[in-house]
Amino acid sequence: MSTRPTRAALVATFVVFVFNGFLFATWAARIPAAAQLLHLSSGQIGGLLLFGAVGSLLALPLSGAIVNRLGSAASVRVGSVIAAAGAAGLGGALTVSSVTLTGVALFVLGAGIALWDVSMNIQGTEVERALRATVLPKFHAGFSGGAFIGALVGAGMAGAGVSLPVHLWGIVVLAIVAMAVIPRWFLPDSVHEPDGGPAPGRLDAWREPRTLVLGLIVLGAALTEGAANDWIAKAAVDGLGADQATGALTFAAFVLSMTVFRYAGSSLVDRFGRVAVLYASFGTGLIGVLLFVLGPGVVPALIGAVLWGAGAAMGFPLGISAAADEPRRAAARVSVVTTIGYSAFLAGPPLLGFLGDHVGIRTALLAVGVVALASTLAVRAARPQPVGEHTVESGGRIR
Repeated sequence: MSTRPTRAALVATFVVFVFNGFLFATWAARIPAAAQLLHLSSGQIGGLLLFGAVGSLLALPLSGAIVNRLGSAASVRVGSVIAAAGAAGLGGALTVSSVTLTGVALFVLGAGIALWDVSMNIQGTEVERALRATVLPKFHAGFSGGAFIGALVGAGMAGAGVSLPVHLWGIVVLAIVAMAVIPRWFLPDSVHEPDGGPAPGRLDAWREPRTLVLGLIVLGAALTEGAANDWIAKAAVDGLGADQATGALTFAAFVLSMTVFRYAGSSLVDRFGRVAVLYASFGTGLIGVLLFVLGPGVVPALIGAVLWGAGAAMGFPLGISAAADEPRRAAARVSVVTTIGYSAFLAGPPLLGFLGDHVGIRTALLAVGVVALASTLAVRAARPQPVGEHTVESGGRIR
């Protein structure tokens, strides 16, 4: 494949990741405002967040089949339109202060983001394979960068007193237009020739021990990231007495740190390998969570948010890269580990909200540290796997 289409696909995929993170974070950074509009406690807003989790978890198992049928470019477009419809509906529901309509809108938003996410990650593995370089963490840095921009926009809107519905409606049109245009530069999805063995069935990847263990790595990383996305702003407001703008800026510090370490992570993987980087990531994340929860005052909490973001940076993209080691089975395995990861990313934070009703949301986040510690037991499954005569590192790099 020529260099120019591959480089164009690299840029296009990066931008798609950016928009995905931006759309999610413009909502996540202002969850405290939604709770105020609907007059809900942490546990009650956690219950509403479950609607988004259910929407995503129902869409994820279907996403692989949709991508196989439509291709990753068309699937990104479909997912972005569904997500935009959910965000627009969310703005309307909050305008009339309807808890029921908010739940429906979150369901639609969650389903759209899930399809969008799986589609762009499958395209990301195609770009990695074409470039024979470790780039998927950079794409996830794009997601985090988009989330950072979204968090800053959320903080600015909150500080300026702009209502959350108006904020949501403003970004819907931008997302639809961008996703209609950008995926035209995606690479074609690979069609792999049979290798002489039986063709893999749709559910075969769910019976592979290594794939399931990789899913556990991604699960721990996803909970570490998802808990911060949904609760770090509110935990700063409720647990530290900060105002909403400071809470949003705490979230921004988390996503900025995650963005920087994801972008730098590719060179770290090339130098030290997946396993060492994953051990360091989970350890740093654990320290960050402990400092955020137990540290006295806003400044230690901000430092903890930065370390938390650094620790959350690499688990998800490296788990996906490891699942894609063998090109022929990459799509199915990526779908499995993404589904497992999203079960924690989406269902975990609402459950933390229920726990927060009993112990306070800031204290409830200690559960994230427990899961991060447990995930280190699965890290060695991410070692590069042999394909033919070679060993494939993340991004298809021959070692």
